Amino acid sequence: MKFFSFLISITLIYTSCTTSKESEDAVVSNAKDVKSISNQANLYSLALDKSIVTWIGSKPAGKHNGTILLKSGELAIEKGEIIGGHIVIDIHSIETIDLKDDPERNDRLINHLKSNDFFDAEVYPTAIFEITSIGPYSSESNNKTKEEFESEHKPISADRHIVKQPSHLVTGNLSMRDTTLSITFPSRIENNDSTITAKAKFNIDRTNWNLKYRDESSVVDQTKDRFIYNTVNVGFIIEARKE
Repeated sequence: MKFFSFLISITLIYTSCTTSKESEDAVVSNAKDVKSISNQANLYSLALDKSIVTWIGSKPAGKHNGTILLKSGELAIEKGEIIGGHIVIDIHSIETIDLKDDPERNDRLINHLKSNDFFDAEVYPTAIFEITSIGPYSSESNNKTKEEFESEHKPISADRHIVKQPSHLVTGNLSMRDTTLSITFPSRIENNDSTITAKAKFNIDRTNWNLKYRDESSVVDQTKDRFIYNTVNVGFIIEARKE
């Protein structure tokens, strides 16, 4: 049974099947096995009108922020706990917030994000996140904050971007473009029997998913306004209702 499809913008080095790397507060590693869902589990469908992905992309000369809509999704609940799930992210729905009053620049940026330089939306119209495990959150699980190239507009650090009062650590396989990797991040999950809400804010490295346009690998050779930070600030709000 397929579960959790999800978004947004991440140079994986394959050295062994247990290789992992710290990418701010999201731990990135090779894709993990997805467990079978018990017949005893209750299914909760995503409320698409209440669920959304947010993103902030940064470069030394400025930032852009926006949203991506979800296309579908489900959570599986057993004994009051999430045991699986998937969300599908609609890459074609990507929008900006900061350029809404400048249609020409807005359209130019959106078309570029959908191009092969970034998401290649015509070939890969969706991103998918599928849950592999969920456990209790502990502050001891936090990774050290990544050091960024100093500039006025560097990405928000993980320790400032994290969701307030996280309750769980969520691990799942994120598929974007031609790459599937496991990521682990803090989330705040609340369950009132008929509705489940999940909120998360974390940072990922877009180049891990082959979004490498003007990446930082040759930052020394690039002018201040030409490179784009690899770190992307990601957030989501998920609401699911019992079927």
